Amino acid sequence: MCGIAGFLDLARATGEAELRARALAMADAVAHRGPDARGAWVDAAAGIALGSRRLAIIDLSELGAQPMRSRDGRFVLVHNGEIYNFRELAAELRALGVVFRGRSDTEVLVEALARWGVDGVLRRVNGMFALAAWEVGTRTLHLARDRFGEKPLYYGWCGDTLLFGSELKALRAHPAFPGEVDREALALYLRRGYVPAPHSIYRGIRKLPPASRLAIRADQPRDAPAPVEYWSASETAERAARAPFRGGEAEAVEELERRLSRAVGQRMVADVPLGAFLSGGIDSSTVVALMQRQSDRPVRTFTIGFSEPEYNEAEQAKHVAAHLGTDHTELYVTPREAMAVIPRLTEIYDEPFGDPSEIPTFLVAQLARRAVTVALSGDGGDELFGGYPRYGAVHHLARLVGTVPAPARRLVVAAIRRAPVRALDAASRVVVAAALPYMRRAGRGGQLRRVAALLDSDGLEAMYARYMTYWDTAVSPANGRRLPSPLDPPGAWPDIRDPFKRMMFMDAVTYLPDDILAKVDRASMAVSLEVRVPLLDPEVAAFAWSLPIRARGRGIGSKWPLRGVLARHVPAALVDRPKMGFGIPIDAWLRGPLHEWASALLDEARLRREGFLAPAVIGARWREHVRGEADWQYALWPVLMFQAWLEAQRTASARPISTA
Repeated sequence: MCGIAGFLDLARATGEAELRARALAMADAVAHRGPDARGAWVDAAAGIALGSRRLAIIDLSELGAQPMRSRDGRFVLVHNGEIYNFRELAAELRALGVVFRGRSDTEVLVEALARWGVDGVLRRVNGMFALAAWEVGTRTLHLARDRFGEKPLYYGWCGDTLLFGSELKALRAHPAFPGEVDREALALYLRRGYVPAPHSIYRGIRKLPPASRLAIRADQPRDAPAPVEYWSASETAERAARAPFRGGEAEAVEELERRLSRAVGQRMVADVPLGAFLSGGIDSSTVVALMQRQSDRPVRTFTIGFSEPEYNEAEQAKHVAAHLGTDHTELYVTPREAMAVIPRLTEIYDEPFGDPSEIPTFLVAQLARRAVTVALSGDGGDELFGGYPRYGAVHHLARLVGTVPAPARRLVVAAIRRAPVRALDAASRVVVAAALPYMRRAGRGGQLRRVAALLDSDGLEAMYARYMTYWDTAVSPANGRRLPSPLDPPGAWPDIRDPFKRMMFMDAVTYLPDDILAKVDRASMAVSLEVRVPLLDPEVAAFAWSLPIRARGRGIGSKWPLRGVLARHVPAALVDRPKMGFGIPIDAWLRGPLHEWASALLDEARLRREGFLAPAVIGARWREHVRGEADWQYALWPVLMFQAWLEAQRTASARPISTA
């Protein structure tokens, strides 16, 4: 695991010493991703510089150091992540006559590039990675990212210089970086709570999408080319839907356990201490059970607990750990300790990030890092196996809406939007409970306003996209700019008939990489902890997409295949409970201990002066929340995180944040 950074300067006016200094400065900006070593490789004649910070995981010697050049001199590589099938690839390469100096996955990857080229390697590798490879003979910079987007990679042209890096702070360390806020990206962020790929919060800086590669030749103009997919999630999911698994439930569970056990075993390879996050839920408990079965010693497991029962999973996790015989560590966190993380969030996440579970995610990563360097997690289970109650909720409401004529719906929507929150409060308790019982993003009168936004949608896809937004498009918090359409690009939705699978797939290619995986990556790497995600193994994901959503009459959200695997290792009584979100009581904190901090950031005069956000719109929501008329925590938290990020950027940089 490493932090990578670098640039390609088409002007080629900088000497070797300066190129190296800049590459090291960019790499040092992400030193938390790799505290064990640093390195740089430059070619002044070509204008290329590669920098790396290493977190040593496999082959801790200098033989695993980066940047690394292939034996034949064809490729120079820096990469962030782990190649889980590196031993199999090494065996293939040895059969072709390759002799290895060490035993790191980095050396296998760079020698594979020299033998099979970029496309050949990307077809073969199973791993989480972001890589930058310089092809010396053709003077071509290759950038690539793993299939599900577990590891981040930003890039963008700043004048005649292409910058790239694991985090935005690496790009900001280069003197060519301009730092202008992208208002379109800001509007998208306010809608979703995260900046979706390929956007970043800065104009001209992009996220390389998952499963994509980009090749930039030193003799090409700066506007060419565009990223290219090397693997298609939609084609894989559609192919699985056309050829579904035909076996029975017991056979499906057996096959899933076989694939998942192999994925877990591959991700247990490390020359440093290894552990796992354990919440006590289906996903993490299954991963830990399969780890413990393959381990000759108790697996180290880690859980964060809270005193508020509705947010506390520690008790459940403790029982699962005791049954499996893990070496379990739990830490109960006070509200004061949790809130102490908030000032660090803008540094950790590097661009505005509005998912409040970023706080407990950081805390559990910090806890685990005291004892281990690598941890496995259960992320991806909800998206691949239908674990979110919202799938059933939206499907239920879409069917109801389909029976109501559009003119009647528009009248109801208009009436709800005009009504004051207090008037909606009592009605919402009845209407929401009947129409959308799983909706929990906005409490009291705010619930009915969110139902109105869904009623104003035509079709399940539009309704689901609106469900996944924090702000209704009718009321934009972005100053001078309407929020983008709630519909994703029409071609993004897969050609799959099952409505649940369509929603699950869209989560797997949007919400999962840009929210869940980004959250885990930034929180864990902030404390130099590598997190691996077995459920996102390509073979596991492809098999999940081939399975029916329901079995034996069990409804959506049951995760029946994973439950079947877990039932072989843990009694059902230990894990049968309603799904809990990994969250904290932001709702109450904003009215209590965080009120003064939030009020300063949301001051309407301040918002008007800064020019990014709509003061009246945000002020109205803030006042309703403070008075307890509505629970707008999920709409307000992204706004607060943007404001805190903006303040941190202005404090840290002498260059002003442009409002253009």
